[in-house]
Amino acid sequence: MRKLTDIFKDKLRTFSFEIFPPKTDRGMGSLEAVLADLTRLPFDFVSVTYGAGGSSREKTCGLVRLVQEKYHLPAMHHFTCVLHSRREIQSILDELKRLNISSLLALRGDPPKDNPGWLPGPENFKYSSDLVTFIRHHYGDYFAIGVAGFPEGHVLAANKQADADILKKKIAAGGDFVMTQLFFDNSLYFEYVRRLRALGVTARVIPGILPITNYEGAVNFCKGCGASVPQKVHDIFVPIAADKDKTLEAGMRFATEQCRELLANGAPGIHFYSLNKVEPVSMIIRQLV
Repeated sequence: MRKLTDIFKDKLRTFSFEIFPPKTDRGMGSLEAVLADLTRLPFDFVSVTYGAGGSSREKTCGLVRLVQEKYHLPAMHHFTCVLHSRREIQSILDELKRLNISSLLALRGDPPKDNPGWLPGPENFKYSSDLVTFIRHHYGDYFAIGVAGFPEGHVLAANKQADADILKKKIAAGGDFVMTQLFFDNSLYFEYVRRLRALGVTARVIPGILPITNYEGAVNFCKGCGASVPQKVHDIFVPIAADKDKTLEAGMRFATEQCRELLANGAPGIHFYSLNKVEPVSMIIRQLV
């Protein structure tokens, strides 16, 4: 299975979507139906999330294998270092390599809810840049390594420039490309890319887009991850929040316009946060290709 950096060599623009491992067998059955639909569309790869502290590790790995072996689409395995020792990390990476999984999104990750005060010890990595350094040192170029980018700045960063400096460190450690957190204001992405380029970061910066299918859910999700919701979004979705069909239609229209502007101004593709749903991602991708 091709790793993402090989795909990027051949394609200036890629389309991809993110899924998360369901907690139940019923949820897995529903997700397989979603995958059957979405993998028939012109997507280049899929990313699969990883629970806090590796809580969904086996499910993540299994889902990556399913995408690659049944649907024949490259998959990127999210990988966090919180709670894992260096020895555990190396053991997990050895297993991923054995299973022909060669693309990772290297993340620090959040502590699990049952251990919110966790702090790294001598055998743990403190930052995602430490994880990237470890992967590169022990595995060379076997893994394509993506890192997370935050157009509005990470919630723990002192300011946007300090956040950009941290991103530069992750790329210097061996990161190959950047996947951004969701945003609804494209100017945030373009300003972010300019900050990175001014620091000499030339890596591909793929924008992450969340199509709105539920207004209240999207607002709450953004509160949890630190992304802002501009007034124009409230103006569009508040009057129709109780109407699922109108919200879906407006969400597709807003995201499609957002994607078109990004692509027209040089974005190297789009990464959709699908929330394990077919629509409106399938409708949007048909409008873009």
